[in-house]
Amino acid sequence: MTNTETKQSGISINKKTVVLICILLAAIMTFAGILTQVLPRGVYETNPDGTIINGTYTQIEEKLPIWKIILAPVLVFGTDTALTGVGIILMITLIGGTFLILDKCSVLKYIMATIIRKFGKRKYLLLNAVMLVCMLLSSTAGILEESVTLVPIAVAISLALGWDSFVGLGMSLIAVAFGFTAATFNPFNVATVQKMAEIPVFSGLGYRIIVFVAVYIVLAAFITVYAKSIEKNPKKSLCYETDIPLREKYSLDDSIAVLSDKNISKASKAFLCCLAAVIVCIILDFVLGAEGAVSLPGMAILFTVGGMLAGHFAGFSGKKLMKSFGEGVKTIAPIFPIILIILSITYILDQGNIIPTILNYVYGVIEGMSPYAAILMLFIFIVVLEFFVGSGTAKAFLIMPIVIPLADMVNVTRQSVTLAFCLGDGFTNLLYPTSGIMIVAIGLVNISYGKWLRFSWKLFALEGVLSVALMLIAIAINYS
Repeated sequence: MTNTETKQSGISINKKTVVLICILLAAIMTFAGILTQVLPRGVYETNPDGTIINGTYTQIEEKLPIWKIILAPVLVFGTDTALTGVGIILMITLIGGTFLILDKCSVLKYIMATIIRKFGKRKYLLLNAVMLVCMLLSSTAGILEESVTLVPIAVAISLALGWDSFVGLGMSLIAVAFGFTAATFNPFNVATVQKMAEIPVFSGLGYRIIVFVAVYIVLAAFITVYAKSIEKNPKKSLCYETDIPLREKYSLDDSIAVLSDKNISKASKAFLCCLAAVIVCIILDFVLGAEGAVSLPGMAILFTVGGMLAGHFAGFSGKKLMKSFGEGVKTIAPIFPIILIILSITYILDQGNIIPTILNYVYGVIEGMSPYAAILMLFIFIVVLEFFVGSGTAKAFLIMPIVIPLADMVNVTRQSVTLAFCLGDGFTNLLYPTSGIMIVAIGLVNISYGKWLRFSWKLFALEGVLSVALMLIAIAINYS
């Protein structure tokens, strides 16, 4: 693909990156299959609401049939997991098609140029303000998957300001994930866990605000220091080569030139109005306690409608709109096999019944520990469990019925358990290759998983150390 072709396309997925990630995920899928043959299978009895009943663990003698492991990419479509997969694929399809339209009609350039014109001389203020807003949206309303739509815009702004794609990811995806970690009113982890722990929903807010501030300071300091180092020497960036075509596409001189075009201005305003409506859906989601039932479909529909309206106001005919949308879907289609393999891994682990066995083992290990050791063990367990179970709500239903009575036994307050759950559930959404949201986001800017880890491991380590400190303080003050 030539630079000219790259410059004209919306979102492009590097095929080499896709192949490497698929190979890595296939290896993990194989490993998951081996685990089902090595570890004992087990099961817990469950209540009608899906929560497990403590003390009901029993082992299953038969091993998971090998043919189920081999045919997992096909068999997964006969489970509820398939609905999640179809939803993710549909969202990715709409994102790919819409972004190509926005790119072709110069709306992305217009938005970027407008922001830079207002904040170009205060770009580090802009950087930290955007991260704060993204963290707040996630900490309160629980947005996560929705952040994918922000990634290309944030990366374009980052490149135009002299930074790289990693800073753009820091402004959007990473900030959202860290907001999930520093949850204050998040309905997906705080509310769910506190309900299951039978403590007042959203109680203990004072200490969670302190946690939020601490997490934000660490994130803002890390990304700001990194951005300044890249601004000083762009070639230090791990994604310098892959950023070159993106820098050309979103060069500041070209972008400023579109500000005088009235049609592009009208198109941009139409798209931004739809984007604002997405925020309304997120708020409604939170108020109604809909847990994504409003915001996710609302985002998909409004984002696409916004792109179509933008293309219309920019002068695109209906035929050109549909052709551009189709081209956009084609450019992002290579991400689909990745999602399928991730779903297959989930299917194997679910059918293999090894997570109840691991949970039963952890219960036995934590029992009798000191409060300080118990809270750290719980945190480590949640971090590891994220590899197998990405959904915060699903993890809560899986482990809380066992953890809560155990925490009472070892004198760990239920509020501290809630804190440990949130701290372990948030930033780890970006850690493992089994995280669909992370794989899609880095794929949008052609960053390999290896480069992603080389950039982010220090940040994850800092967050881990901070989390440990915050949990130990919670135990020391008897956080309740």
